[in-house]
Amino acid sequence: MPIKVLSEELALAIAAGEVVERPASVVKELLENSLDAGARRIEILTEGGGRELIEVSDDGCGIPTAEMPLAVARFATSKLSTMQDLFAIESLGFRGEALASIGAVAHIELISRSVDEINGTRLIVDGGQVGEPHSIGTPQGTLVRVRDLFFNMPARRKFLKKDTTERRRIISLVSRYALAYPDVLFKLTQEGRVGFQSSGSGKTRETLAAVFGIETARQMIALSTTADAPVKVEGYISPLSVHRGSRRGMTFFINGRYVQDASLSAAVTQAYHGLLMVGRYPLAVIFLDLPPGDVDVNVHPAKAEIRFRNPDIVFSVVQRVVRATLLGQTPPPAIDLQRGWGQADRSRVISPDWALSTTEIEKVETIRGAQPTLTGGGLPLLRAIGQVGASYLVAEGPDGLYLIDQHAAHERVLFEALMEASTQGEIESQALLEPITIEFTPTQAAILEENLEVMKRLGFEIEPFGQRTYRVRSLPDLLTNVAPEQALRSVVEDFEEDETPLMAETEARLAARVCKRAAVKAGQVLSLVEQQQLLRDLEACQSPRTCPHGRPTMIHLSVEALEKQFGRRG
Repeated sequence: MPIKVLSEELALAIAAGEVVERPASVVKELLENSLDAGARRIEILTEGGGRELIEVSDDGCGIPTAEMPLAVARFATSKLSTMQDLFAIESLGFRGEALASIGAVAHIELISRSVDEINGTRLIVDGGQVGEPHSIGTPQGTLVRVRDLFFNMPARRKFLKKDTTERRRIISLVSRYALAYPDVLFKLTQEGRVGFQSSGSGKTRETLAAVFGIETARQMIALSTTADAPVKVEGYISPLSVHRGSRRGMTFFINGRYVQDASLSAAVTQAYHGLLMVGRYPLAVIFLDLPPGDVDVNVHPAKAEIRFRNPDIVFSVVQRVVRATLLGQTPPPAIDLQRGWGQADRSRVISPDWALSTTEIEKVETIRGAQPTLTGGGLPLLRAIGQVGASYLVAEGPDGLYLIDQHAAHERVLFEALMEASTQGEIESQALLEPITIEFTPTQAAILEENLEVMKRLGFEIEPFGQRTYRVRSLPDLLTNVAPEQALRSVVEDFEEDETPLMAETEARLAARVCKRAAVKAGQVLSLVEQQQLLRDLEACQSPRTCPHGRPTMIHLSVEALEKQFGRRG
């Protein structure tokens, strides 16, 4: 095929694919334009998860009539003049591609009035075709209305996630920018309902409350660096009592720009090392101020990633500031002097289950070399012997020794029982003596709303009680020993990483989360009878060798391996 210059239409479509990945990408570009225009009030409205309509209006400086056609032209910007400007970016937008790229894959209506003009201007862009500007009466500022995103790219439109997922992405994006600009009022309306709103008062803790909830915002710890630090670091981190199951609770801004950077996440995670359980992560909202020349924001078409001139210094400063602040705000662990020095912790003493009578430890008779009798789940019949560390069951089978993770095993047992009961519509709930109300973050509230029907099938009775508040009336019987708020929050948190599960997969994930909370914990002493019953229940499972999350429930050490270790065979 001969080399040729791409048509303008195809070049625009390729550029649009780099900048506009999904509805949240459009919202991001338009928000950044509004902030660069000095807006103090930004309203976002979406329909159909953003694929049908995205509308962003602001009270910024507006676009002069003469510059309206340039605003939707490619490589046209008011934020760069020279090559030197490119290496000292101080604005959020600078590429001059946002409106042009959006207009290539959607229908755009652009209405704006600058501060120096009496009338505004209206301009239409359809799939890259720019119409004639017309005079119109409008307040100062800019309104951009984007309809039918990817109408001319059906393949790209088909790969968008379902509406609820796209709405969550937009909520997450808007709430993050609200954290970076607490003096700007952000209002997000989705499908006719207000999904998020900040006060615009300039008080960061008020914005934290709007994003994370009042109680969490009250507990967040303020960060600050000394005046002579090579990098200025400010923001908020969560105490050890507040944590999440993923890194998504960590948000970073470089010179006011929201960025995704693995090294910054690693720095914060390392600062909490040894203080949080494995698999738990803090909340963090961190702002870094650097000289514009020390950070390259031009390494990603969507400006989502950056490159530091001195990445090791940035990592070190963030890690040290977070660690020092955390340790300074965390009281030392209390020592229980009632036991006395050197006295054993009786709560973890393991009962000598192996010192039972011959009758009690009667073995399952098998002939060496014969095939062991397997249960329905493919396990041999096992006999409980005892516990190790009050966390692992020791069991004997006809083909060797088994170590069983009691928590993982109980998770599997509960999960299969719960899923079977759900299929048959037989899940029982326990009503709370007094209904409780729980406030969630905007993203979590959207997740909960999306999964209310699934949760009802699993034994939760929950109802909306305000914009982001839900009332809990009953829980599944499995969770009667767990604090209701803790139980519900742990379930919702798991879905913050979710994309587009089928309903059955959603139900399975939720059930797995419920069972994780309800299962016996590591460190819990079980009697020999309880150990044996857990083994019987595990043997009856269809997939007994892994927990619902995929972790192994057991380790097998064959008789042959034991004989080899003891030198009985070569």
